[in-house]
Amino acid sequence: MSGFGSSDKSRHGSILADLHERGLIAQVSDQAGLEAHLASSSRVVYSGFDPTADSLQIGNLVPLLTLRRLQEAGHRPILLVGGATGLIGDPSDKNEERDLNLREVVAEWSESVRAQAARFLDFGGETGAVVVNNLDWTARLDVISFLRDIGKHFSVNAMTQREWVRSRLEGKGSGISYAEFSYTILQAMDFKQLAEQYGCTLQIGGSDQWGNIVSGVDLVRRTLGRKVFALTTPLATKADGTKFGKTQDGAVWLDGTKTSPYAFYQFLINTADQDVISLLGKLTFLTMEEIEAAREAVTEDPGSREAQRLLASEVTRLVHGEEGLLSARRITDALFSGSVESLTEVDFEQLALDGIDSTTIGAGAGLVAVMAQTPLARSRTAARRLVQSKAVRVNGQLMEDPEGELSRANARYGRYHLIRRGKKSWHLVAHG
Repeated sequence: MSGFGSSDKSRHGSILADLHERGLIAQVSDQAGLEAHLASSSRVVYSGFDPTADSLQIGNLVPLLTLRRLQEAGHRPILLVGGATGLIGDPSDKNEERDLNLREVVAEWSESVRAQAARFLDFGGETGAVVVNNLDWTARLDVISFLRDIGKHFSVNAMTQREWVRSRLEGKGSGISYAEFSYTILQAMDFKQLAEQYGCTLQIGGSDQWGNIVSGVDLVRRTLGRKVFALTTPLATKADGTKFGKTQDGAVWLDGTKTSPYAFYQFLINTADQDVISLLGKLTFLTMEEIEAAREAVTEDPGSREAQRLLASEVTRLVHGEEGLLSARRITDALFSGSVESLTEVDFEQLALDGIDSTTIGAGAGLVAVMAQTPLARSRTAARRLVQSKAVRVNGQLMEDPEGELSRANARYGRYHLIRRGKKSWHLVAHG
């Protein structure tokens, strides 16, 4: 990243226009006021991430990278980890009361999210990022002070008009507990705390956070007499309305030990034509001219998948680094060509994690017997015929002996056998 700490105010003014062009603005509390506010000086802006797991998901990149874009425009970002709000859980996108996680678990997740999210920001110079945890000021607040100093500024009548509150109250489920009802107040208190401590004047988040964010704007106005701003980004969804970042097997995680760089890359490569240009704007730092060129490629030659490869390369590099991208490309090329000699041990580990179907075997396993345990063959007889017809390769080598064994001695890195049936059917076998 470049340009941090510069006093050149001229570069502050274009950031909202850039966010709008990239499709990154859903709602703004006062667009004209915020435009002038950001253009006049370097500001402090924050976004919060609750630790609902030990890793962020790909959808979290939208607000996280928006925070980085604001930093690159000369503003100071605060990354807030919701160690306190994570103990309650944001109810705005839930139809039922969520299970509460143990304090120790939330604390561990908070540290994981803190370390992971911090990699996307710059911590040097005048606009160096700050990471905070809202448990630091919430844990020491007594109940009476919370009710008198914070709670009195919130109207229950107004809060019950929120769409998600009404749906929970009018639905057939369990309704809403006071704990979840208070989530909005806790998040609003974060904005007040950061406004007091750091002079923060802007909060960004997903569009489902609009009600919570404007509650913070109102609390800062009531308690500190200051004008602050709210900006939300669209939720990461596909053109058909379904949530972006979900697969048949679950979420696409930013943690490479939960979703491998290869699987991450493949998820993005498989993006639909109608979604890829929007995602290039939201998830990459390509110029709009480069994105427009990708749009033309989709229109003129959609079969080339040029835009998808660009998206997969840019985002995989951003999340997993150059080595993660090279590994993902190496695996992709090997499975397409059938030549597996270039695969490293780390590449095989990725395939075993989530790249292709895999099976663990013990010592002395025969090729035919193993194939019959996998989708490669329906029976030992079928497996034997496949071998005899020269349709089976193991680690790139043609197998002609049905009695052959899959031993550690002939395994890649002493453990892995990558079996290919025909040209496109693969299965990974690993010694336990």
